Amino acid sequence: MPLSPRNIGVALSGGVDSTTAAALLLEQGFAVQGFFMLLLPESEQQVGKVQQIADRLGIPLHLVDLRKQFQQQIIATFTATYRQGLTPNPCILCNRLIKFGLLFEAMVAKGMNAMATGHYARIEDGRLCRGLDPAKDQSYFLCRLTAKQLSRLVLPLGDWRKQDVFARVRATGFNHFEKDGESQDVCFLAGQDLAAFLDKQGIKARSGEIVTRKGRVLGSHLGYWKYTVGQRRGLGIPDATPWYVTGLDAEQHQVIVGKNEELFQRELLLADLQWQIDPPEQWQGRVQLRSRHQAAEAKAVPTENGCWRVFFKEPQRAVTPGQFAVLYEDDQVVGSGVIQPHPLLAVYPDDILHHLS
Repeated sequence: MPLSPRNIGVALSGGVDSTTAAALLLEQGFAVQGFFMLLLPESEQQVGKVQQIADRLGIPLHLVDLRKQFQQQIIATFTATYRQGLTPNPCILCNRLIKFGLLFEAMVAKGMNAMATGHYARIEDGRLCRGLDPAKDQSYFLCRLTAKQLSRLVLPLGDWRKQDVFARVRATGFNHFEKDGESQDVCFLAGQDLAAFLDKQGIKARSGEIVTRKGRVLGSHLGYWKYTVGQRRGLGIPDATPWYVTGLDAEQHQVIVGKNEELFQRELLLADLQWQIDPPEQWQGRVQLRSRHQAAEAKAVPTENGCWRVFFKEPQRAVTPGQFAVLYEDDQVVGSGVIQPHPLLAVYPDDILHHLS
C-alpha cells in the first residue's frame, strides 16, 4: 500500500480485525481516526470497549448513530424478505447502504477522504478481489459495493491470514481478542431465535401445510418464514430417510419438502445482476451461492425480462432464493445478483451444454 498523507477513517467494531487494520495504517504513517456505528439499542454497551481500543491506539473515536436508518433500511427489509418466502442476506445490504454508505458520509464530514475496515478482501486496480486467506475471504459480503465506494476504500488485511493477524495484534499489546471468539454475521440476531425476532417485527405465527412438490401433505407448521432451503431439523416428519426443505410458497403458506437428491439443481435465475465489468453478452466463470459455498463453474446468459439464467457444470445443493450469487473470474468479483424462486428446467440449450462439458 503506497504511503499517503490522506486522513483515513477506520470502522472500529471492538474486534481483532478492525483493531489490527487501524494499527497497520498507523504504522504506515496514515492519519487515522476511529468511527463506531451505533446500530442497535444495545450498541452503547460496546462503546466503552471500543473507546479503550482507540485510546490504546492513540486515535480519536467518533460515535455515529445510525440506529434509525439501520432499522428502516436493513431490519425492515430483512423482515419483508422473509415475509415474501425468501431468505435474505442483510450483511451485504448493510455494507452497501450503511457501513460504506452512511458511515463513510459521516467520515467525510469529519475530514476523512478514505475509509478502512478489517475485511479480508483486496482491491486491485479498482476491482474487488478475494482475500489471501481462503478460510476468511469476505469478498462475498462486499459484492454490492459500487466502483465509487471501492475507489475510496482501504483493506489492510487483504493480504493477511487470520493467525498472522492474531500474532500481529498481540505484538501491539492486545491480548484479549482470542478469548472473544468470532463475531456473528447477523449482528441484530445476536443468538436469539429467528422466529422470536420476526415475531417482534410483526410476523405472527400462522399455521400452514408441509407438502411435497407433488402436493402430498406430510405435516403442518406455524410459519413458513421459520424455514429455509436445505433445512432438516424441526420438520417433525418421521421416515427412514430425512426430509429437507426444498422450497417455500408464501402465497399458499406452504413449506415444500423433499429428499436430499431434490436439493440439487443445475440452474438458477438471477435478478438485479449488477456487473463490476462491462456487461457481457454471455459470461462464464465461477459462481458462489453463500459465504462459505465453494464457487462452482457456471455459465450465465441474459433473459428477455432482464434476469440472467445461470447453468452449473455440476448440480449445486440448497440453492436459496433471496440470497446473493456472486460471480468470479479467478479471484475477482465481476458481478452479483439475487437468486429468484425458479422451477427447474429439464432442457438445456445445446450451446450451454457444449460450453459446460
